[in-house]
Amino acid sequence: MRLPLLPLLFALLLAPAMVRAIEEPPYELLRTLEEGVELRRYPGYVVAEVVLPGPPLTAGNQAFPILAGYIFGKNQGERRYEMTAPVTLRAEPSTLPMTAPVTTEAVPGGSRVQFVLPRGVRLADAPLPLDPRVQLREEPATVRAVIRYSGFWSAANDGEHTDKLRAALARAGLQAQGEPVLARYNGPLTPWFLRRNEVWLKIE
Repeated sequence: MRLPLLPLLFALLLAPAMVRAIEEPPYELLRTLEEGVELRRYPGYVVAEVVLPGPPLTAGNQAFPILAGYIFGKNQGERRYEMTAPVTLRAEPSTLPMTAPVTTEAVPGGSRVQFVLPRGVRLADAPLPLDPRVQLREEPATVRAVIRYSGFWSAANDGEHTDKLRAALARAGLQAQGEPVLARYNGPLTPWFLRRNEVWLKIE
């Protein structure tokens, strides 16, 4: 009966260290609101992204191997990058052309999935993807409202915390812009109670 506990014990011991070891975009904490909501100022950074049909949870599973292929060498020059965090997902308007499948001209809605490239990587010198579905783009500097939570990746969990984030902003007299961004900081093997999830909303 004790043997099945070993993988869980190793996950409990190693997960915090693994999270600390993965590079994240830097930010400045501006203010803390109710519900632990943080206002953060992020500088600009470069991302590799793909836009796929379907809701974020479905598109994220499909996009991960595509984007992982790019950072692990499927690019001009076969340059490899270390994995960073978070992986971000957000819904896109229904009028946006999809990049996958390649033959699809337009579909009713989709999701944009991004990998953040390491600090120091500039758009001008990042290697071009070999997969035409992968696009490189610079996310501009912005202020975001962020709520952090643990648990499973589900529409219910994400929706509950998005509602809490919007309510905290309303009570603070702040107006959000655009679609919420889901940020995932851990891999699927991380126990649900150790996962770091966030919802981001743009403020300015």
